[in-house]
Amino acid sequence: MSPEILLITPPFTQLNTPYPATAYIKGFLDKIGVSSFQADLGIEVILKLFSRDGLKDVFALHQKKCSDNARRIFALREDYLATITSVIRFLQNKNPTLAYQIAEEEMLPRASRFAQLDDMDWAFGTMGIQDKARYLSTLYLEDIGDYIKEIVDPHFGFSRYAERLGMSATSFDELAHHLSQPLSLIDKMTTQLVADLVEKHQPKVVGLSVPFPGNLFSALRIGQYLKSKHPGIKIIMGGGYPNTELRSLSDSRVFDFIDFIPLDDGEQPLICILEYIDGKRVIDQLKRTFILKEGKVEYANGAVEPDVSYSAAGTPSYGDLQLREYLSVIEVANPMHRLWSDGRWNKLTMAHGCYWKKCSFCDISLDYIRNYQPVSAQMLCDRMEDLIVQTGETGFHFVDEAAPPALMREMALEILRRKLTVTWWTNIRFEERFTADLCVLLKLSGCIAVSGGLEVASDRLLEKMKKGVSVAQVARVSRNFTNAGIMVHAYLMYGFPTQTAQETIDSLEMVRQLFYHGVIQSGFWHQFAMTAHSPVGLNPEDFGVKRVGPILGTFANNDLVHEDPDGAEHELYSEGLRKALFNYMHAVCFDYELQEWFDFKVPQTSVNSFAIEIALAQGGSDNLKGNKLVVWTGKLPEKRAYKTKKKQAMLGLTFQSKLQEIDISAPLEEGQWWYDHFGLFEVDSRTTYQSIEKKYETHFGKPIIKSQVWKSLKKEGLLVV
Repeated sequence: MSPEILLITPPFTQLNTPYPATAYIKGFLDKIGVSSFQADLGIEVILKLFSRDGLKDVFALHQKKCSDNARRIFALREDYLATITSVIRFLQNKNPTLAYQIAEEEMLPRASRFAQLDDMDWAFGTMGIQDKARYLSTLYLEDIGDYIKEIVDPHFGFSRYAERLGMSATSFDELAHHLSQPLSLIDKMTTQLVADLVEKHQPKVVGLSVPFPGNLFSALRIGQYLKSKHPGIKIIMGGGYPNTELRSLSDSRVFDFIDFIPLDDGEQPLICILEYIDGKRVIDQLKRTFILKEGKVEYANGAVEPDVSYSAAGTPSYGDLQLREYLSVIEVANPMHRLWSDGRWNKLTMAHGCYWKKCSFCDISLDYIRNYQPVSAQMLCDRMEDLIVQTGETGFHFVDEAAPPALMREMALEILRRKLTVTWWTNIRFEERFTADLCVLLKLSGCIAVSGGLEVASDRLLEKMKKGVSVAQVARVSRNFTNAGIMVHAYLMYGFPTQTAQETIDSLEMVRQLFYHGVIQSGFWHQFAMTAHSPVGLNPEDFGVKRVGPILGTFANNDLVHEDPDGAEHELYSEGLRKALFNYMHAVCFDYELQEWFDFKVPQTSVNSFAIEIALAQGGSDNLKGNKLVVWTGKLPEKRAYKTKKKQAMLGLTFQSKLQEIDISAPLEEGQWWYDHFGLFEVDSRTTYQSIEKKYETHFGKPIIKSQVWKSLKKEGLLVV
């Protein structure tokens, strides 16, 4: 039976894993019995382009007037044609033994990207053959990508195709102009794949998921093709880009390519659109959907049905996607970026929206942030188990805006109860609730990394941002994660309203100290951008800046231009901040003066050179108040009674861990009490600290934390979370 709806992710998002939007929609459609088929044209076009036949087409377009780099690549075209198939198969993990040849200098042709090797030879000392070969293969693909961008298609990018055309496009004019031009090679490949899909599946509806500006142009090209060749097919465009950029859409020309543009959560709007197409609903009864009516753009929102709750939306379905065809590439410079690009991750969210929803630079006025809906740990683990069966993969990237600590605890306990072997990572806020014990629990459940917003590393600006954290708190929480063996990545921001040159340099000094003390391992600087749906964008005067543009347009309205009379010239600091961070991430140049990273005069830092060390020293013991659980994740003990040389009756408790045998002794009565009660600490017992403290104190007349057994068990992995 032909699917009712064909779900497409246009080029390009990621090379290593599919963007999850169509998987979420397909999972929901499966649940309500609507047939669908999904395709990720991002990876399919890449594989078509980076093939022997694809490169022949690329080299056939060569121009004599080109850069020296392009000239070199063209001269080596036979070497590229001879190696491309093998390299792609290697990056798909289909031919791992090829790593030994790739790692040698003779196999791959090399152009300008390989110049980086002079600066990175030190990295290969800690990289295995597989990693080194994947990194070299990544440079090889990037060389070809540079050639394609120069000679074939100036809009090409591995994850950002024609991104500039979609960014800040207040007018549709430029997009309309480019859409009127002949198809590029990439356009032809894209539309041919769409043609094949339509011929095979004969859908009534095509749904285009557009998460980023870099997907927009291809989405419109697909719409253009369908309108020309298959006018009976209705076209829906949803996703992150429309949700943030097109909320004030009024340009009717967009509907030459698209029929419906729903906003925010797509499940109920999609049901309404399908019912309208089937004649079961009038057009005014759509939900949050832009349409063209009598030549004018209208926002139809007359549906009375509530949104589908996050818990009722079902498990994402990765069926139909070519999961074994994705490429694992490596970016050495940044450990967290490597996670994003290396390996295939099942993407999930622990909750819809953000539990904090206060940050002044964030789109907290929009549904995807404002509408917080967590699900239970049991449902999360059910979904994880479903996806493991679907995909054969046990790696999970939770893409929450900020994963809630309480839910992370419950999920970790549920993973341990079910004895799931999974690997996962997520985004967090640097909450004090991430105690040392909780971080250990998360590690035991499979957590390998977290990323969080340190942003400006300035307490004044953090307060202005309403981050709800301080630099000292970030340092202590990061230490807890790091000590547990969980990598920490810091999002870093410069150029926040009223940020001075002094604060920028002081932020860099804080970052230097955080890396020096080893409490964060990865980071990335980005310059503040004012957006229309954030508190700063909605009320810039409250933050000491003035909005100066752009004028409200008829197409995309999100990125804003502002003047900051009290702030520094932020653009000047970009390269220096980047260079400093690159070196700090690789544990070098900590002794350099901050001035050395900049080619203009910067202020001396006013930060105490021991600021982070002092902050780390101030970290107290874990708070035992509240509804905290006492958890032992190891084996239950064996007991052995004996007497000391002084004839004191003792009880020895022996625990077998994966790494060693642990022996703890106590006087017979206390040892027996611990032995009798130890089953209460298993992960499914949910024994609170308060209840076990009361039991112990009633029996022995002293606080449990005074017990030598308690102290010994805490050292060996007894957790209070």
